[in-house]
Amino acid sequence: MTETVELVVQDFEQGLERYKAGEDPITLIPVFKDICDRAPRNATVWACLAWLYLLADKPQAALKAAQKSVKIDAKHPQAQVNLVLAMLENNRPGVRPHVELAGQIMSLDKEIYQTVADNIEDGLERKPDWKNLQRVKAWLLT
Repeated sequence: MTETVELVVQDFEQGLERYKAGEDPITLIPVFKDICDRAPRNATVWACLAWLYLLADKPQAALKAAQKSVKIDAKHPQAQVNLVLAMLENNRPGVRPHVELAGQIMSLDKEIYQTVADNIEDGLERKPDWKNLQRVKAWLLT
Protein backbone atom coordinates (compact mmCIF):
# COMPACT_ATOMS: atom_id res chain seq x y z
CA MET A 1 0.00 0.00 0.00
CA THR A 2 2.76 2.46 0.91
CA GLU A 3 4.50 1.85 -2.40
CA THR A 4 1.29 2.72 -4.25
CA VAL A 5 0.90 6.00 -2.34
CA GLU A 6 4.54 6.85 -2.98
CA LEU A 7 4.12 6.12 -6.69
CA VAL A 8 1.00 8.29 -6.88
CA VAL A 9 2.82 11.14 -5.14
CA GLN A 10 5.79 10.71 -7.47
CA ASP A 11 3.55 10.71 -10.55
CA PHE A 12 1.69 13.77 -9.27
CA GLU A 13 4.92 15.68 -8.65
CA GLN A 14 6.24 14.72 -12.09
CA GLY A 15 2.97 15.88 -13.65
CA LEU A 16 3.25 19.22 -11.86
CA GLU A 17 6.83 19.64 -13.01
CA ARG A 18 5.80 18.95 -16.60
CA TYR A 19 3.03 21.55 -16.25
CA LYS A 20 5.43 24.11 -14.78
CA ALA A 21 7.83 23.42 -17.64
CA GLY A 22 5.10 24.58 -20.02
CA GLU A 23 3.76 21.29 -21.35
CA ASP A 24 0.43 21.53 -23.15
CA PRO A 25 -2.51 20.81 -20.82
CA ILE A 26 -4.01 18.47 -23.42
CA THR A 27 -1.08 16.07 -23.02
CA LEU A 28 -1.25 16.26 -19.22
CA ILE A 29 -4.98 15.50 -18.92
CA PRO A 30 -4.53 11.72 -19.30
CA VAL A 31 -1.72 11.79 -16.72
CA PHE A 32 -3.90 13.53 -14.15
CA LYS A 33 -6.95 11.42 -15.01
CA ASP A 34 -4.86 8.36 -14.20
CA ILE A 35 -3.72 9.91 -10.92
CA CYS A 36 -7.36 10.73 -10.06
CA ASP A 37 -8.29 7.10 -10.73
CA ARG A 38 -5.54 5.97 -8.38
CA ALA A 39 -6.22 8.63 -5.70
CA PRO A 40 -9.96 9.32 -6.04
CA ARG A 41 -10.31 11.01 -2.63
CA ASN A 42 -7.60 13.63 -3.22
CA ALA A 43 -9.13 17.08 -3.74
CA THR A 44 -5.89 18.61 -5.00
CA VAL A 45 -5.52 16.08 -7.79
CA TRP A 46 -9.11 16.70 -8.91
CA ALA A 47 -8.51 20.47 -8.73
CA CYS A 48 -5.47 20.07 -10.98
CA LEU A 49 -7.46 18.02 -13.47
CA ALA A 50 -10.24 20.63 -13.49
CA TRP A 51 -7.65 23.36 -14.12
CA LEU A 52 -6.18 21.42 -17.05
CA TYR A 53 -9.63 20.92 -18.54
CA LEU A 54 -10.32 24.65 -18.19
CA LEU A 55 -7.05 25.52 -19.93
CA ALA A 56 -7.89 23.02 -22.68
CA ASP A 57 -11.34 24.57 -23.26
CA LYS A 58 -13.21 21.51 -21.99
CA PRO A 59 -15.68 23.21 -19.63
CA GLN A 60 -18.06 20.27 -19.13
CA ALA A 61 -15.24 17.96 -18.03
CA ALA A 62 -13.81 20.79 -15.91
CA LEU A 63 -17.14 21.21 -14.14
CA LYS A 64 -17.32 17.52 -13.22
CA ALA A 65 -13.73 17.44 -11.94
CA ALA A 66 -14.19 20.69 -10.00
CA GLN A 67 -17.40 19.41 -8.41
CA LYS A 68 -15.59 16.25 -7.28
CA SER A 69 -12.75 18.31 -5.83
CA VAL A 70 -15.13 20.55 -3.86
CA LYS A 71 -17.17 17.56 -2.71
CA ILE A 72 -14.01 16.01 -1.26
CA ASP A 73 -12.79 19.25 0.36
CA ALA A 74 -15.16 22.23 0.36
CA LYS A 75 -12.50 24.43 1.99
CA HIS A 76 -9.93 23.92 -0.79
CA PRO A 77 -9.65 27.45 -2.24
CA GLN A 78 -8.29 26.45 -5.66
CA ALA A 79 -11.05 23.86 -5.96
CA GLN A 80 -13.59 26.62 -5.28
CA VAL A 81 -11.94 28.92 -7.84
CA ASN A 82 -11.95 26.14 -10.42
CA LEU A 83 -15.61 25.41 -9.71
CA VAL A 84 -16.46 29.09 -10.19
CA LEU A 85 -14.57 29.15 -13.48
CA ALA A 86 -16.19 25.95 -14.70
CA MET A 87 -19.63 27.26 -13.74
CA LEU A 88 -18.97 30.52 -15.60
CA GLU A 89 -17.64 28.67 -18.65
CA ASN A 90 -20.82 26.55 -18.67
CA ASN A 91 -23.10 29.56 -18.05
CA ARG A 92 -24.25 28.11 -14.72
CA PRO A 93 -25.69 30.37 -12.02
CA GLY A 94 -24.73 30.33 -8.35
CA VAL A 95 -21.07 31.29 -8.32
CA ARG A 96 -21.30 33.88 -5.55
CA PRO A 97 -21.15 31.50 -2.54
CA HIS A 98 -18.09 29.80 -4.02
CA VAL A 99 -16.34 33.11 -4.70
CA GLU A 100 -17.13 34.29 -1.17
CA LEU A 101 -15.85 31.06 0.42
CA ALA A 102 -12.63 31.14 -1.62
CA GLY A 103 -12.13 34.79 -0.64
CA GLN A 104 -12.68 34.03 3.05
CA ILE A 105 -10.21 31.16 3.03
CA MET A 106 -7.66 33.23 1.13
CA SER A 107 -8.00 36.11 3.58
CA LEU A 108 -6.98 33.87 6.47
CA ASP A 109 -3.64 32.74 5.08
CA LYS A 110 -1.14 34.79 3.06
CA GLU A 111 0.44 31.65 1.60
CA ILE A 112 -2.91 30.35 0.32
CA TYR A 113 -3.72 33.81 -1.06
CA GLN A 114 -0.39 33.91 -2.89
CA THR A 115 -0.79 30.40 -4.28
CA VAL A 116 -4.22 31.19 -5.73
CA ALA A 117 -2.96 34.54 -7.04
CA ASP A 118 -0.02 32.80 -8.72
CA ASN A 119 -2.35 30.23 -10.28
CA ILE A 120 -4.59 32.97 -11.64
CA GLU A 121 -1.59 34.77 -13.15
CA ASP A 122 -0.35 31.48 -14.62
CA GLY A 123 -3.76 30.91 -16.20
CA LEU A 124 -3.75 34.39 -17.71
CA GLU A 125 -0.25 33.85 -19.10
CA ARG A 126 -1.38 30.61 -20.73
CA LYS A 127 -4.75 32.03 -21.91
CA PRO A 128 -4.40 35.83 -22.00
CA ASP A 129 -7.93 36.44 -23.30
CA TRP A 130 -9.63 34.28 -20.64
CA LYS A 131 -12.47 36.64 -19.72
CA ASN A 132 -13.92 34.53 -16.92
CA LEU A 133 -10.54 34.21 -15.21
CA GLN A 134 -10.15 37.98 -15.49
CA ARG A 135 -13.52 38.31 -13.73
CA VAL A 136 -12.49 35.91 -10.96
CA LYS A 137 -9.21 37.79 -10.55
CA ALA A 138 -11.12 41.06 -10.13
CA TRP A 139 -13.41 39.46 -7.54
CA LEU A 140 -10.69 37.81 -5.47
CA LEU A 141 -7.51 39.83 -5.87
CA THR A 142 -8.66 43.45 -5.79
